[in-house]
Amino acid sequence: MPKARAPQLSPALARLLARMSPEEKTGQLTMISIAGPPTGPVTDAPTLSGLARGEVGSVLNLVGRDRIEAVRRVAREESRLGIPIFTALDVVHGYRTVFPVPLGEAAAFDPDLWRATAAAAAGEAVRDGVDVTFAPMLDVCRDPRWGRIVEGAGEDPWVAARFARAKVEGFQGGGSGGRGLAATAKHFCAYGAVAAGRDYASADVSARTLEEVYLPPFRAAVEAGVAAIMPASVDIAGVPMTAHAGLIRDRLRGAWGFEGVVISDWTAIAELMAHGIAADEAEAAALALRAGVDIDMMSGIYRRGLPAALARGLVGAEDVDAAVARVLALKERLGLFDRAPHRIPPPQVDPRPLAREAAVRSAVLLRNRNHLLPLADGRTIALVGPFAGSGADAIGPWAGCGDPVEATTLAAALPDALPGSRILVSAGVDAVAPGRAGIEAAVEAARRADAVVLCLGEPAKFSGEATSRADPGLTGDQEALARAVLAVGRPTLLILTCGRPLIVPWLIEAVDAVLIGWFLGTEAGPALAELITGRREPTGRLPVTWPRHVGQIPIAFGARPTGRPFHPADPFTSRYVDLPNEPLFPFGAGTGYATLSLRGVSLSSDRIGPGQSVDVLAEVSNDGDREGTAVLFLFVRDVVAMPNRPLLELRGVARTIVAPGSTARIAFELRAEDLASLDETRPGPEPGRFEIRVGFDADRAGHRVAALDWVAEPIA
Repeated sequence: MPKARAPQLSPALARLLARMSPEEKTGQLTMISIAGPPTGPVTDAPTLSGLARGEVGSVLNLVGRDRIEAVRRVAREESRLGIPIFTALDVVHGYRTVFPVPLGEAAAFDPDLWRATAAAAAGEAVRDGVDVTFAPMLDVCRDPRWGRIVEGAGEDPWVAARFARAKVEGFQGGGSGGRGLAATAKHFCAYGAVAAGRDYASADVSARTLEEVYLPPFRAAVEAGVAAIMPASVDIAGVPMTAHAGLIRDRLRGAWGFEGVVISDWTAIAELMAHGIAADEAEAAALALRAGVDIDMMSGIYRRGLPAALARGLVGAEDVDAAVARVLALKERLGLFDRAPHRIPPPQVDPRPLAREAAVRSAVLLRNRNHLLPLADGRTIALVGPFAGSGADAIGPWAGCGDPVEATTLAAALPDALPGSRILVSAGVDAVAPGRAGIEAAVEAARRADAVVLCLGEPAKFSGEATSRADPGLTGDQEALARAVLAVGRPTLLILTCGRPLIVPWLIEAVDAVLIGWFLGTEAGPALAELITGRREPTGRLPVTWPRHVGQIPIAFGARPTGRPFHPADPFTSRYVDLPNEPLFPFGAGTGYATLSLRGVSLSSDRIGPGQSVDVLAEVSNDGDREGTAVLFLFVRDVVAMPNRPLLELRGVARTIVAPGSTARIAFELRAEDLASLDETRPGPEPGRFEIRVGFDADRAGHRVAALDWVAEPIA
């Protein structure tokens, strides 16, 4: 096994490393949590004494600039060598100003927006003294039972790779005061493939799926210069990622050249014993360190186990030094050795307008029967459901230091958006606790209204880590509320607050319009109000396939061809006997307020060779009387390949505004390398025929198709 090598340190850091005792070295590899309110002193004596002895190198969950500076001061002024700590926090989709959850923001399909919101969050966090965020989460997920689907960009690796680049660039380049927030790409890798969608379970994926689906986003993060990587706390085919030398040491550090810090997940090194691959703490510490994990988050195994591992020859002193050197290099990169301890970055521009823009562009309108939307003013509207006025559910899970009180809800925003209307607000039921006493009042509000806005979904605490759901539907007595209100018979808009596809086909079919609101953040209410009143057009599109039944899970558009594709007249083809194969809504689904149609697609050339590109031109007509935004997806399919390729592979997303009664052209540039698989271990595409497909979503029946031949030699 090749030995870990230390990065090239500056002379000052090299001298510092040479002066460190074994205890101070393991201290640099130890991360602890200091939680608590954002104000008031840190009084935990063991923690403070550990900092003073140099036994702690980094701290997570500590918030409040005064508290952070006080803890920094202990490390800088009371420890023997005065080595600074860095502070870390899960700044996932905002710090104080909360933006839409990542799954929701992915629906905008706009890297510029993703980059901007990360930069704004970084500015707020850095101003408060935070150095490192545990984001972006890059786990591709095709199973909405898994609660952490909310933290990522959905089911497609091409989208996730672009999300990775944008978020890393935004976090690390967008902080106030001349430095950004160091990003941590997590969870390396395939955490989104856990068995049965159950958090912390095993992931058993093929080598090819690992290469094509789960690794590309992390490769993109490394190419973007991400500062840190966090391995998943689960195993892949029996090898826990925290000890996976093949993927961390050989692939991440070796093949990809990653020189940053690898930080374990919470207590993950200790969990190597529960995984059954380490007999004791010394073995667990040695396995993680040899694999390339630099920092032990919260388990204390490096502090307790590395001395024994060194004494038993399980690791060498050079392995420890390499990890310590990478930690010191990160601290130097963050400016912690020379930064004035009390320097406060200048104030930033108010991020709330950006939060509203992100929320507007993240919501997805899936249905609008009988043109219920936009809602006209001068009517009586029943605003019903537990999510209409819930600030906590507006900002969602992993909301950083966001305050639910600061979030503007739809109940607060809709009266201003419809000043001539009468808004009747009734929660009806609690989002979780049983109880139907309020349903009667909600039904009465519906009877008195011209239209109903039904605000249902799953609460924030049912989404995120440790929230796997075997049946991801409505919680509490919301179903009873919905059925009672729908029985009144008023035109009804359903707004779903959620962090995953909720499987409620009966409800979606029963209402006139469906708007997926996700958890839209601090400006959720004004954004939703602008959309449903028509001040803004919905332009979000689904970044995940929406199942009609839990039995279809896992589900994604990137399926491979089968020898017996579904045929309705042949029972011996790939199908269910009790359910359609098709999802309720495909990846990319969504609509606006215009009537758009895809007329055709053409190519600038029907042949392409290495280093070349072709233009893919699509025509979209607006057959209505309102301006609309066309969002188109470009897919490729290698018709004959060994091994075979998925039926659809996404390679582009484009949009344009189409005026009423006109036709617009949307152009994609398709490069030769776009025809290759995302699997970096495989050569480029085989010579032969490709289908170039353009559509409003991943439903192949609605695509316009052109043929393109790949040739092995450049075309003159």
